[in-house]
Amino acid sequence: MNPADLQGLRSGTLETREAHVHRLLDRARAHEDESAIAALHVLVRDYPDFHRSLYSRAMNQAEVFADAGLAEPLLAALGDTRYNCQAWAVMGCAAMDIRAAVPQLVTLLDHPQWIVRGETVTALGQLGDASVVPALRPLLGDQADWLRQRTADTLAKIGGDAALEALWHEFEHRRFPRIGYLASTLALFTPEVVPRLLAATDSPDPDQRYWAAVALGSTGDDRAVPALERLMAEDRGVTVFDGEVRTAAKKALRTLRRIQAAIAGREKTETETPTS
Repeated sequence: MNPADLQGLRSGTLETREAHVHRLLDRARAHEDESAIAALHVLVRDYPDFHRSLYSRAMNQAEVFADAGLAEPLLAALGDTRYNCQAWAVMGCAAMDIRAAVPQLVTLLDHPQWIVRGETVTALGQLGDASVVPALRPLLGDQADWLRQRTADTLAKIGGDAALEALWHEFEHRRFPRIGYLASTLALFTPEVVPRLLAATDSPDPDQRYWAAVALGSTGDDRAVPALERLMAEDRGVTVFDGEVRTAAKKALRTLRRIQAAIAGREKTETETPTS
């Protein structure tokens, strides 16, 4: 490692040191510069010796210098409340695929800082499995809309029966008027979720019919077409936020057709592309 690369992290004004971090990251990304990467590794390994601002800037782009050998200091930083860079340590664990972090991540889901909770939810989508679903599930009822959406995305990414049941329970026992994020994530569980959504189009609750239509449109599944056509033609229901079920069904049908056309186009391209 070029001593100047490390020295630039240790000396000078905070502003010049921050600029040095960005230069190291640029070199690591563009040229896989070994000296730059080594200096960034020192920043992670000896993090208490460096300003928090340097650490957070490096961790925002941790994927460019990822190394499984950094697991120990990253796990230490996850629990270091004095250094107070837990959100960025979470980012690093996700970027470096450190699955040993999962137990600590679960404990951070009720952290008082919103940024820690948010980054933890995102990281669990990459590092977690069905075992973390019970810990994530309560966040579907969080008062922060963005955190509910992020949690739904994470559950969909984890997948499996437990994640589907958590999302479906929230869909059936709706606690918030606008749940487009639930409709979008439920659609990712196609084909198994389609019969449930079709049944929901007969619900006495216009809000549930509305969101079922939205979700069905995003499935791209032909089985949704008759139900969407029926809702479009017959349903005069209105949601608590004045959305019309028939309008949702009309838009959903267009979405479904676009998805099907895109799939057909990809399949045609793959068929026509010669194999070497």
